[in-house]
Amino acid sequence: MNTRPSPLHLALLLATAVVFAWSAWQPYDRLTWWLETIPGIIGGAVLLATYSRFRFTTLVCTLIALHIMLLCVGGHYSYARVPFFEWIKPIFGWHRNHYDRLGHFAQGFVPALVTRELFVRRNVVRSRGWLFAIVLFVCLGISALYELIEWWTALASGSAANEFLATQGDIWDTQEDMFMALLGAFCALIFMAHWHDRQMRRLE
Repeated sequence: MNTRPSPLHLALLLATAVVFAWSAWQPYDRLTWWLETIPGIIGGAVLLATYSRFRFTTLVCTLIALHIMLLCVGGHYSYARVPFFEWIKPIFGWHRNHYDRLGHFAQGFVPALVTRELFVRRNVVRSRGWLFAIVLFVCLGISALYELIEWWTALASGSAANEFLATQGDIWDTQEDMFMALLGAFCALIFMAHWHDRQMRRLE
């Protein structure tokens, strides 16, 4: 494998760094910012540390960068206060800010393709049917773990975690978040598989 970084990957890194720096500048609530962006910080660090040994396709790298940016926006404003989604609330008659739904959709969509690529390129699962099912289960497990982390954080910090939870008075928020992650993973596997396969074949 060519060890030189792709110019496009460098551009993605630069764009993500700019959004991250903006996000960190005077966020709505510093604790919320840390809680929302730490998955992106960890994911980005792992990606950079393993880049020379396992380079993901440009499709997956782009989606990871966009996901980190999405986390940064949510961390800066808090998920319940993202301005664009506040602006469109009356247009659609929404009673809440739905930016967190977009975030949980991405929480399924992006990890689905990350997991799929790891499983295919490492020959973890050969059967396409089992690959589809196992990736869905992995993404649903990630979503469930995240909801548990939200719960544990709320228990540990009390009212300070309200912005992180972003339930906005919805008693079914946890279940709806997990459903959005499952829907995101399903859409990624259905609509992106062909494009993803082509990019992986180019790497070979």
